[in-house]
Amino acid sequence: MRDALLAIGTRKGLFLARSVRGGPFEVEPVRFSTVGVPAVAVDTRGPVPRVLAGIEYGHFGPSVTWSDDLGTTWQEAPRAPIAFPEETGASLTRVWQLHPSPTEPGVVWAGVEPGALFRSEDGGVTFSLVDGLWSHPHRSRWQPGGGGLCLHTVLPHPDDPKSISVAVSTGGFYRSTDGGLSWEAANRGIRAPFFPEGSQYPEFGQCVHKVAMHPSRPERLFLQHHFGVYRSDDAGGSWTSIGAGLPSDFGFPVTVHPERPDTLYVFPLGADQDRTPVGHRCRVYRSDDAGGSWEPLSAGLPEEPVYATVLRDAMHASAAGIFFGTRDGEVYGSRDDGDSWFPVARHLPDVLTVRGTLL
Repeated sequence: MRDALLAIGTRKGLFLARSVRGGPFEVEPVRFSTVGVPAVAVDTRGPVPRVLAGIEYGHFGPSVTWSDDLGTTWQEAPRAPIAFPEETGASLTRVWQLHPSPTEPGVVWAGVEPGALFRSEDGGVTFSLVDGLWSHPHRSRWQPGGGGLCLHTVLPHPDDPKSISVAVSTGGFYRSTDGGLSWEAANRGIRAPFFPEGSQYPEFGQCVHKVAMHPSRPERLFLQHHFGVYRSDDAGGSWTSIGAGLPSDFGFPVTVHPERPDTLYVFPLGADQDRTPVGHRCRVYRSDDAGGSWEPLSAGLPEEPVYATVLRDAMHASAAGIFFGTRDGEVYGSRDDGDSWFPVARHLPDVLTVRGTLL
């Protein structure tokens, strides 16, 4: 059995937890203890794994740093690795997503706030703005959601380097088939109930919280909206609601099982102004039939009332297991597809992102 690494980005630092040959996860001392870490990725394409972290230096602004020795030492480009060209008049607020390309060696994508996409060709050391999305005519009309105007989801196609999709809150879902030169909104069927009656299915402007894709079936996508859980079977050309059977269709994360493309996980939250687990019960919901039906999973999770939210990037499914972290600093994992859960870490700062991988 292979070793596993779990990267946990929190409001105050990065925590790495390692499991040796299926043993318990051991949480290592905090890195970047005084700064937020809203984005992490583990790039296993090279001769050694590279851990990438989007960090927030407070007064000094956001940046990207990397480690090629599993967190022992860290490096950062001498100039700001992600910076808007001066002519845009924009400045970087946060790095929301880091995603190594599955088809192009050295390429790493970054989704940022204010809603924009950046591309690196040197393994995440330096990045350049993807002009095609930045110059899209919709962009000036995007409005920030509660978390800001964030490009939080980047989905490169597993086989076609020219095909890539992104999600922006609250711009909606967009896709490109020419490597990012041009983009189209792909939101047909996603209802935006916060729009006036009669205009609740707009071309763009949906408050997409997260989108997930399985690499063996890239035409099928799962989407968690501000209100609604959806599936697309044509790469975002159209969307169908699959929220029936959930106690609430409001939530932030959605993730897909690493081996079963019809199995997905969500964490339903209460009404929009509540944003705590439904009934204050800590439960993950799993569907094994692409959203046709849902099952609550709670074995090993707290039985007492829970009031903490799970954020959009704080749930992740990989070959290492299914993991999620909460805003009260609890992290849980499962090695049996969610049938039972075990604690990975307790009493951390509030969890912003988790990423698990086998080494």
